[in-house]
Amino acid sequence: MNSSFLLVIVGVPLLAAALSVLITSRNFDRFLLLASPAFVGACGAWLLVIHRDVPVIAHSVGGFVPGLAIPFVSDTFAALMLVLTSLTALVSCIFLITTGEDQYRFVPALILMMLTGVYGALLTGDLFNYFVFIEVMVLPAYALIAVTGTWRRLGVGRMYVIVNLLTSTFLLVGVGFVYGATGTVNLAFLAQMGTPTGQGALAVGVVLFSLIIKAGGAPFHGWLVRSYPNTSAGMMALFTGLHSKVALYALYRVYTTVYGEPAPWAAVIVILAVLGILLGSLSGFGQNRVRNVFAFQMTAGVGHILVGVALVTSAALSAGAFYLIHHMITMCGLLLVIGAVEQTYGTGSFKKLSGLAGRERWATVLMILGLFSLIGLPPTSGLWGKVGLITAATADGSAAGWWLVVTIVLGSLVSLLALQRTWRNTFWGHPMQTYRPDSADTGRAPAVPLTDDVRVPAKLLIPGTILIGLSVAIFLQPEVLLEITGRAAAALLDHRAYIEAVTLP
Repeated sequence: MNSSFLLVIVGVPLLAAALSVLITSRNFDRFLLLASPAFVGACGAWLLVIHRDVPVIAHSVGGFVPGLAIPFVSDTFAALMLVLTSLTALVSCIFLITTGEDQYRFVPALILMMLTGVYGALLTGDLFNYFVFIEVMVLPAYALIAVTGTWRRLGVGRMYVIVNLLTSTFLLVGVGFVYGATGTVNLAFLAQMGTPTGQGALAVGVVLFSLIIKAGGAPFHGWLVRSYPNTSAGMMALFTGLHSKVALYALYRVYTTVYGEPAPWAAVIVILAVLGILLGSLSGFGQNRVRNVFAFQMTAGVGHILVGVALVTSAALSAGAFYLIHHMITMCGLLLVIGAVEQTYGTGSFKKLSGLAGRERWATVLMILGLFSLIGLPPTSGLWGKVGLITAATADGSAAGWWLVVTIVLGSLVSLLALQRTWRNTFWGHPMQTYRPDSADTGRAPAVPLTDDVRVPAKLLIPGTILIGLSVAIFLQPEVLLEITGRAAAALLDHRAYIEAVTLP
């Protein structure tokens, strides 16, 4: 395989974004929205097959010598993330097309530009260029928040911009410190230098701190749980599958590259993982909208994924990567299901929904399976995700491992109670006789009679069905994903193939 093909993966959505602006055609925009992530997803699947025999593929842009060139690198973990980010983007775009949100001016181009940043961040082997691609990913999000969701989006949009600009500044400063302390920001060269000390350790710490904020990890999760629910459901699903997961991918990549074992300050990551799981699980009790509850479950998910970094064993990294994939699929699926409900009934508020289980059988089944997956119950991928984390933590044998086991079990029980409240207040209870959309909720406006023809259209549930169905499929055949995450974890700890592919001409 010609390694320059990696540039095509990043170039396709970038070209599609330009074409979307130049050619004003709704059908053409929709073709680009679906074709671009489908193409990259297929490329990612192809790379997964290739990486069985060729662990790492690298390309130096412009043919410059290693160390000066901008490296694009693909291994099993990067290829797996290409597949999953493309899948969640594709399904979310199908939902946006179905609801008509893709008709807003420049929305297709902004989404395609955001995907360019995502794919570039997954493939780059250079910290500075990771920062560049992160900004390419985040900048379109500012506009996408402004044009979708509730009126509150304008206020939270300012907060989203301020927090991300501040965090990006920290990231850039950290990257600059890394270069000043080590003389390089190339991950392969950093891997050769071994464990950093002094200024190098401080510089890497600033980078990792920035990544945790961008991932929405506790206690820095306030910006995420306030901004995401105030976009539309389709846009929230898109952000959920891309933004925080790219930051978590980079966290795994940078931490294992620089340390490869628990850092001297690894207890900090353990504390952040514990805080994320407990705060995310508990905070759902204080919310009155379904998507707000799910936003805090995202924080809990980040806590679970950090377990892999906290322990830095092959089993823990594999389990963390498995949980990362499971969480992307499950959260996006649930958001698209409740988004279909919101699109039909005009609200996702507990006070305005009741008895949906008797009216919306398909949506009810999908919601049950999705909630089971978040808790960690069969027949969903969440069971194997949490079993893998607990197994890895107990095998570690340290006090931190047992603290994490207790936290995961306790977090699952608390999530069960919080999500049971969500279920009881929306799908259970007496059937509704009237409904009142959020846009009409003035406190005095009369409710709209609920007729038999008010039902969630099947086409709105197709995107959520695809992802929740995939979660069930992973439960039935977890070996396929476990084999891939196992190879990814082994490559994260053994850098020889990565170094050789990047540094040799």
